[in-house]
Amino acid sequence: MTTTSGTPRPKGLFLDFGGVLTTPVAPCTCAFCLREGLAPDAFLNVIATDPVGKELYRDLERGAIPQAEWNERTGALLGIDGTGLIGRALADLRPEPALITAARAARRAGVRVGVLSNSLGSGPYDPYRGYGLATDYDVVVLSGDHATRKPEAEIYAIALESMQLPAADCVFVDDSPRNLPPAQNLGMAVVLDTDPSETVTRLEDALGISLRQ
Repeated sequence: MTTTSGTPRPKGLFLDFGGVLTTPVAPCTCAFCLREGLAPDAFLNVIATDPVGKELYRDLERGAIPQAEWNERTGALLGIDGTGLIGRALADLRPEPALITAARAARRAGVRVGVLSNSLGSGPYDPYRGYGLATDYDVVVLSGDHATRKPEAEIYAIALESMQLPAADCVFVDDSPRNLPPAQNLGMAVVLDTDPSETVTRLEDALGISLRQ
């Protein structure tokens, strides 16, 4: 089968988790900071700008340190109690219906659908609980299980091997621009998710199927 442009229809779809299959992460962390009496961008700054915090977050994503240790050490950097920090910071995160519906529709249409995500560990707080990752997706690749993280090239190769499809047959969706070039370099089509409805429209064009069922 082909898309409306006449090109062969992709057989695989990879979706990021946080910010794609969920509502945006930044507003959650902003609300958390305000509840804690911190500057609205304090959490994002400590994981993305502060040299120590940035490396701690990378270690968490690679599975090099457990979530509980990350909570304690990052809480200290923020000057707050780190108990259950990840769960508290993501307390307002919710499923994104448009993308979850699209994933299910793609799978019903015969497209293999996978999750490719940088992980935050699964305990004491499990961010993936209730999302049906084990049942609703053909492949789930979480960075902490493989000691590598996006945008490192290795994790994309692992995902393709798990999907058992060549890169040219796959589409990858992520809400972070820096995570797209490695996938594109391997030959995957990429979609930057900035708005759920627009992303679904772009996926419908890429896959040549309706995803709003």
